Amino acid sequence: MNMAPEIIVEILRWVEKAENDFRNAEYVLTLEENCPFDTVSYHCQQCVEKYLKAALLRRNVEFSRTHDLVVLFNLLQKAEPFPLRVEDIQPLNRYAIEARYPGDWEPIDETEARGAFEMVKKIRDVMKEKLEDVLSKKEQE
Repeated sequence: MNMAPEIIVEILRWVEKAENDFRNAEYVLTLEENCPFDTVSYHCQQCVEKYLKAALLRRNVEFSRTHDLVVLFNLLQKAEPFPLRVEDIQPLNRYAIEARYPGDWEPIDETEARGAFEMVKKIRDVMKEKLEDVLSKKEQE
């Protein structure tokens, strides 16, 4: 791996934040009463967004400040084909806004939130595999 140490640090910072979002979604789903499914969905979207940004940094691809997972994914696919499809990621896009703000949209129920979390688990596995060279640096510390 031929990356500047500061780039490795930045990638690891994005991954750490993504993992925090993952743990938040996972934990909140354990609530037996009054589970905020919108919050679960938001953290799912955020986890994927941050993993995509880490992967873009890993491939030295510039990206704008956006929450649009499709835009980020398409940039990444141009740099290196990933074993994911845009259809695997696109459903999570709505949670960047709809899960955070009131509006005229359907509420997010338990089935939808759990479905979002299942999507994220699969995407996260792929992203961790694609970032394995950088993640192994952290484990060596």
